[in-house]
Amino acid sequence: MPRTLPALALAGLVLTASLAAVAPAHAAPGQGRAPSPASACALDDGRTTLTIPSGGLDRTVVVHVPESAGTRAAPLVLDLHGSNSTPAEQLTRSQLDRTADREGFIVAAPQGALPAAAGFVWNVPYTATDVAGAPDDEAFLQDVIDTLVDAGCVDERRVYAAGYSGGGRMVSQFACDNPTTVAAIAPVAGLRAGAPLAVDGGLAPDPATCAPGDGVPVITFNGTADPVNPFAGGGAAYWGYGALAASERWADLNGCHTAKESRVSENVTLTDHRGCPGNAAVRQYVIAGGGHTWPGGNAAAFPGAGVTTTEISANGLMWDFFEQRRTR
Repeated sequence: MPRTLPALALAGLVLTASLAAVAPAHAAPGQGRAPSPASACALDDGRTTLTIPSGGLDRTVVVHVPESAGTRAAPLVLDLHGSNSTPAEQLTRSQLDRTADREGFIVAAPQGALPAAAGFVWNVPYTATDVAGAPDDEAFLQDVIDTLVDAGCVDERRVYAAGYSGGGRMVSQFACDNPTTVAAIAPVAGLRAGAPLAVDGGLAPDPATCAPGDGVPVITFNGTADPVNPFAGGGAAYWGYGALAASERWADLNGCHTAKESRVSENVTLTDHRGCPGNAAVRQYVIAGGGHTWPGGNAAAFPGAGVTTTEISANGLMWDFFEQRRTR
């Protein structure tokens, strides 16, 4: 059955009619959605704050549509904020909207479900923020994607997800549970591969909480001096196992056969897990002495979080990685 297109509210105006005018026809059941039409996106160029109904609530997402997106459905990159943060702050930190203007993709920065002292927190399954009765943030992310696809803005085969810190954890779990929805993910200082599980006196990813069945390409970035999500593990209860354990688990899940380590710059190394079916590679950039920050991002937006490297650009690397991948 075709889905009902969710209404979008902008500045108090409901845009249902204008979106319906460009919503693509749906294919017959079992055949997936018909290709998006060669028509303009229902949203104006630039930054727009939308209200999307999800789970009986009105949820918020900030969308940036570049002029270079053209008239055809464009790629979409979700940009999830960290804990105690907001969509606007996340775009200031990542500056993915600037990359989008150069490369022609749409950025959507959704807002987490749970109010916090300085913003919002994601309701990540299997963690302390998985609050009973709280809004379903995985369903919300799917609603964001569906809304922008049905509005003629986004190519559903080119949906990618990035996230910082708690947003990276949210993106990771979304990929665990929805592997055919996103063509690749890029957690920054937040990659997970399921909940922490006590094994042999230590902690490792719990296979029962991340069993996607399909490979999901992963590119991720971690600083060895991260004061929030420790590189080697430990820290808060939601963290537990280290960054290497997370990437290695994704390499196992994706069926990768080899791993090659190389030096990218003075303080950055890359471990590239290769030979993965379906082009589902796993690439991990490790920044020696790097903090809880976004490589190449706005360093002033990470007070007290440690060093923000300028030796690499997370945005440039993740977009190069995304461009080579589509959902099947």
